[in-house]
Amino acid sequence: MDVGIVGVQISSHNEVFGKTVRDAVYECTKELLQNLGIDRNDIDTIVTASSDYYQGISCSNSYYFEAAASYLKDATKVEGNSIHAFIYALMRVLSGHFDTALVLAVTKASEIPQISTLTHISSDPFYQRPVGICDVTAAALQATKYMKERGAKEEDFAEVCVKNLKNAFYNEKAYRKMLITVEDVLNSPYVATPIRELECPAHCDGVVALLIARREKVKEICNGYIEPAWIAGVGWGSDPYFLGDRDLIKSGGLRKASEMAFKMAKIENPVKDIDVAEITDTFAHQELLWFENIFSESGVDAIRNGLTTIDGDLPVNPSGGSLATNPPVAAGLLRVAEAALQIMNAAGAHQVADAEVALAHQAYGNAGQHHAVVVLRR
Repeated sequence: MDVGIVGVQISSHNEVFGKTVRDAVYECTKELLQNLGIDRNDIDTIVTASSDYYQGISCSNSYYFEAAASYLKDATKVEGNSIHAFIYALMRVLSGHFDTALVLAVTKASEIPQISTLTHISSDPFYQRPVGICDVTAAALQATKYMKERGAKEEDFAEVCVKNLKNAFYNEKAYRKMLITVEDVLNSPYVATPIRELECPAHCDGVVALLIARREKVKEICNGYIEPAWIAGVGWGSDPYFLGDRDLIKSGGLRKASEMAFKMAKIENPVKDIDVAEITDTFAHQELLWFENIFSESGVDAIRNGLTTIDGDLPVNPSGGSLATNPPVAAGLLRVAEAALQIMNAAGAHQVADAEVALAHQAYGNAGQHHAVVVLRR
């Protein structure tokens, strides 16, 4: 595709908490450019992701626009789903009109109502909102169906928590880090059966910024000192909004997105060809569920056999995933950023050895309505 990621900057909750959206965006952008030894004049276009709805601000990007190096630049915004901002920026570069693009996503979860309150309001107002459907209850219905049809146990979901929160200890940017046991998870209270408190995401503040560039610019920026992550394939798809109109565990949207990305990246056997994956685990069971839809392999078997541990054959969420760090809008771009760090051999203590091909995935909407997949290569 001849477009690569040359820079990654992640501002953690502790770095962002207490700061204005504008200041948080400015500091993340500044650090990215300084680390690459470039300035705003080297950026041709900017695509940001934030949420007017979540943040309670109309035209939410207007509050941080100049702070994201956008002054007098060709810039735009994607509402909500930050992995789509990445794909949009890629399309802009592929169009030939731009050589470089800054992609940035921001969330200030500490300044908004509970996510479940927001997702409840956004659910169907006639049939589903009155019975309490929100992100948690929709996920609980999904998990129940998954257990019934796939033979998953609560212990399997708990194993995902144990794995990912342990992985987070090796990620300096992670928000929630815990050394726990399956029993600890199973002893945590239910929030909506069969989902327990520790199986819910760690909502937090966060800013993520990436710089992508055409091959000619990659050579100029990297100058032999930075290993870029080449974008090999992308895909996206959606399922119906109304929960009753879709199969909650067989996502046609995700399967379409995966097939599209794999075809573009010339991936024929995903389980063998992918070295590491960052898969949305907004709730613990969803890592197993989305794994199945992406790789066409049993997620239950994967967690039971140790396939997805950090030293397994296909590590999933070595960063700790959304169970450890979930700035809601920025979570998708964070998955891409973590996958890119693996390919760039820059993930630090949670680096997967010999990672040559990485996958990033974001699910967005109650029970995962929208999906996007990105494949990166060294």
